[in-house]
Amino acid sequence: MEMKVTPPHGQTAPVKRSSVVEIINRLLILIAGFLVFFPQVNPGRISLKINQNTSLFTTAISYETITASLARPLRMEWVNPGQFHLLMAGSALLLLGIIACGVGACMSLGNNKMKKRASLFPIGGSFAMLGGLGVIYNSYTSVLKTVTEAGKLSNVQPNFPNGIYVFAALAVLILVFSLIQFFVLRSRVSEAKMEMDEKYRLFLMFLPVLFLAFIFCYLPIYGWRFAFFDYKVGDSLRIFDTVVDGAVTEKSNFVGFKWFAYLFENPATRMDLVRVLRNTLIMSGLGIATSWLPIAFAILLAEVRSSKFQRFVQTFTTIPNFISWVLVYSFALAIFATDGFINSFMTNIFGIASDTDYLASADHIWIKMLLWGTWKGVGWSAIIYIAGIAGIDQQLYEAARVDGAGRWQCIWHVTVPGLMPTYCVMLLMSIAGILSNGMEQYLVFENALNKDVIEVLDLYVYNIGIKDGLIPISTVVGISKSLIGITLLFCANRISKAIRGESII
Repeated sequence: MEMKVTPPHGQTAPVKRSSVVEIINRLLILIAGFLVFFPQVNPGRISLKINQNTSLFTTAISYETITASLARPLRMEWVNPGQFHLLMAGSALLLLGIIACGVGACMSLGNNKMKKRASLFPIGGSFAMLGGLGVIYNSYTSVLKTVTEAGKLSNVQPNFPNGIYVFAALAVLILVFSLIQFFVLRSRVSEAKMEMDEKYRLFLMFLPVLFLAFIFCYLPIYGWRFAFFDYKVGDSLRIFDTVVDGAVTEKSNFVGFKWFAYLFENPATRMDLVRVLRNTLIMSGLGIATSWLPIAFAILLAEVRSSKFQRFVQTFTTIPNFISWVLVYSFALAIFATDGFINSFMTNIFGIASDTDYLASADHIWIKMLLWGTWKGVGWSAIIYIAGIAGIDQQLYEAARVDGAGRWQCIWHVTVPGLMPTYCVMLLMSIAGILSNGMEQYLVFENALNKDVIEVLDLYVYNIGIKDGLIPISTVVGISKSLIGITLLFCANRISKAIRGESII
């Protein structure tokens, strides 16, 4: 017979209120954490001379960035460095307060004892946030007073950032909800020690990966807005004209889909796109055609009987993955340059005068890049298949040997079928990312003679965006590549579901 325990009168309501308060508090802390990286709400932009693309995070860690446009005022002592050091200190204190709130939000996933301890972090963090904002405001008033006395307002352009209001509102709300949570939790019965469910512990272990993925994969999507403006490096993005006293001081540089149309209407750009797409598809196609090499290497390595030799080979072939392409190119230069090892060997040993520069030649460049990439990555790519081989049921091999299967028959009928699901997933992922084959390798091996056949899509975006300064066009190309990649990913997922009956996403 199941016994039901009725909670004491009045206990249910506080629990519900507390859970709602916890959710709201976590959302507020999450919003504060996101806004750290958005320049539009940076409370540290106390001067219009500070780059408008500077975020709170950058303000807290980079003195050079916030003073890059204030070299003359600092040199002429219209402002002093201490005011900007104070600005950095306030921004850092604000950032630390948000981090403390985040720690409390993570700990609030535990039991009552841990939640009680966790509620103290947002309280302290909110006070740190308010203190940091106070330091930033003090820095602003100090700069304003200094330049007013010097009569150099137009040279420094002090600015009261609206981000102070945003973060102040978040800090006050977090403080209020944290105090509510703290007093509600005081009436609860605490456990003997702090504990957390396993699912939450696993989530918190994975949280740094999610954070890094957001910073390096999703936050850059915010830069897609450059594709809709006639932007040059150092300019600001203006959707509307800036009017002062009835006169237009800054014109809008919003152009909508102009650069998207230009990309395909301009004959030169269209020819460049066709060329780099050809190079990209051929090199990616060669990579897909040789994608069986890691699985073959893993199988051959697994068949080695000596464990010491096996570990040595696996380590020796994995190390190249951690060598930068710049260092790889230095090796290639020492071997294949005009005065490199090969030409010196031919001259000194065989007496054949040779001054061929193998790296400068565009002949067979796709095959050369494939061989360099295979040498560098085959050992690393084989790791997942080595793990797959270790996961194959050993009874299958025993049953095959009982039926008379030899060594190669066990490989063909047991090992290969056991690795096929993993290989299919990796193959479909490669197809989905066929337009993304990186740029580092091709950047270091690129020269004037082989540029037409080695420039892939990622390198093309780098060249026109960073080297030529055509930020809008490079952004349009990047957007198009991303959208095509997403489309290919979903198509590959459909193919996987149709053939294997399983999705890859």
